Amino acid sequence: MSHYKAPLDNINFVLFDVLNSGQLAESPAFTEATEEMQRAVIEEAAKLAEGVLLPINTSGDREECQFDPDTKTVKTPNGFKAAYEHYQQGGWSGLSSAPEFGGQGLPHLLKNVVDEMVCSTNLSFGMYPGLSHGAIDLLQQHGTEAQKQTYLPKLIQGIWTGTMCLTEPQCGTDLGLITTKAEENPDGSYAISGTKIWITGGEHDLVDNIIHLVLAKIPGSPEGSKGISLFVVPKVLEDGSRNPAFCGGLEHKMGIKASATCVMNFENAKGWLVGEANQGLKCMFTMMNAARIMVGIQGLGLAETAYQVSLGFAKERLQSRSLSGPQNKSGKADPIIVHPDVRRMLLKQKVLIEGSRAMASLAGLHYDLSHHHADSNVRERSDDLFQLLTPIVKSFLTDEGYACVDAGLQSMGGSGFTQDWPVEQLLRDGRIARIYEGTNGIQAMDLVGRKLTMKGGKLPLTYFNEMRSLLSIVSNESHLKHCEGFLSTLQSALSWLGQNASQDPEQAGAVASTLLRTFALTTLAVLWARMAAQTQQAETAKQYPAAFLEGKRKAAEHFFRLYAPEMETLLSDIKSGKSSIMDFSVEEF
Repeated sequence: MSHYKAPLDNINFVLFDVLNSGQLAESPAFTEATEEMQRAVIEEAAKLAEGVLLPINTSGDREECQFDPDTKTVKTPNGFKAAYEHYQQGGWSGLSSAPEFGGQGLPHLLKNVVDEMVCSTNLSFGMYPGLSHGAIDLLQQHGTEAQKQTYLPKLIQGIWTGTMCLTEPQCGTDLGLITTKAEENPDGSYAISGTKIWITGGEHDLVDNIIHLVLAKIPGSPEGSKGISLFVVPKVLEDGSRNPAFCGGLEHKMGIKASATCVMNFENAKGWLVGEANQGLKCMFTMMNAARIMVGIQGLGLAETAYQVSLGFAKERLQSRSLSGPQNKSGKADPIIVHPDVRRMLLKQKVLIEGSRAMASLAGLHYDLSHHHADSNVRERSDDLFQLLTPIVKSFLTDEGYACVDAGLQSMGGSGFTQDWPVEQLLRDGRIARIYEGTNGIQAMDLVGRKLTMKGGKLPLTYFNEMRSLLSIVSNESHLKHCEGFLSTLQSALSWLGQNASQDPEQAGAVASTLLRTFALTTLAVLWARMAAQTQQAETAKQYPAAFLEGKRKAAEHFFRLYAPEMETLLSDIKSGKSSIMDFSVEEF
């Protein structure tokens, strides 16, 4: 039974009506990416998600991946290999990658849309090609020409997949504590020895070769994170021999059970330095930034499916009578969608999901503009916006995506808690998104500790200018007043931070997550005002059903009802700083 239909109207409205993504075709890099072409790609991606990936999602969760300790190999669930071949042969692996290495060279924004649909229908599957995209970006930016020629064509075509090997048993976020070592061989390669954990797609049967990007330390390098280097370590070497990079077992996880999360043992495996020695962490951030946006989109995709399931359930499930009198007069009870509390949960999902999709698309648009716009000033401005939005998208979309799935389950009552419905799996699958690629607390610290201080504090100024630019088409006085309130509150929060955190770093750490949420809600407020304004033009063009557009306008009003009051609470929390948080001694917990 299908529980998901790609939300094409919502996707198209954001891309083409709200953000005018057709403008990307004006760039020499994207001349083929017209609106017509983008719509065609989106429709084909919907068919892939609904017809190929959704049918094996539940079965993949039940079967899980299987590890053979004798051969040290991993078998993915039934149907996954065929689905991957369909994905690979359809050219989806290289959608946004460089044409000179076999990619289609389409906008990254379009890839984000495809990622959403893939994650909506089969998050475990999406993990396999997902890490490959990060490996492609990293090698394209930091690899030697020989490395690019060796690895990029097959990664981009999906013939091979990639991993990122960072974490070790004794260290997670603090990568300066890694002990994996890389000793130089006479031929200029390195012998990589050590154990990495939580490696997505470290071993599987979807492809013949897996390209590992591994952080390690060269003996004699500086201590801590300054002594980390990056190496490319293929599972199979060019001569066809097996490199001793073996899976030591699978993690037994709460969710994404059809995704192979491996312990990887590197036993003097042959690898090659990527970039300069001791600059590995800097190189890896290229991969991590791309991965963080995708993880945010995972939260969005799962929330969309949970919303569709719980909305469909609410329209059909009969329970009690409406408080205003019977609505289903021919039946013994009314559908639960008539009840205010059920509507409360459904509408919170709606405004967060549709607002979050707009925010993720805004980040994707500026990623493309930052790389390909003809004007260097526009490129710099868009890069500033993308850098600032990255931790916000990753953190807010995964936090609120999970909350939306939870609300969907709650609205379904006992049915949501059973495996008869897919929401319990969505909840289990979605929990990891708040943790990996940097926990959401780390994202908040990245925002406060790095992004707000980059370029002498220029990024927040660029952000405020962008928000006011987005509001330029808004004529609704109530919406403008609300947005000014959001922007003013955020400015006050930043002012407090500037006055207090520079003298006491603990102040910044204590308010970082709250400040990130303040940024996120402000961004959503502006985008909801813009979406509501854009419905008028869309109504004239008659591109969408009347109920769709009216629903957008009412959703904007509901967003402001829900979140305008919260902004004052967030500001109060920020101004409280570290008081009551850092006052406790360890013994007092």
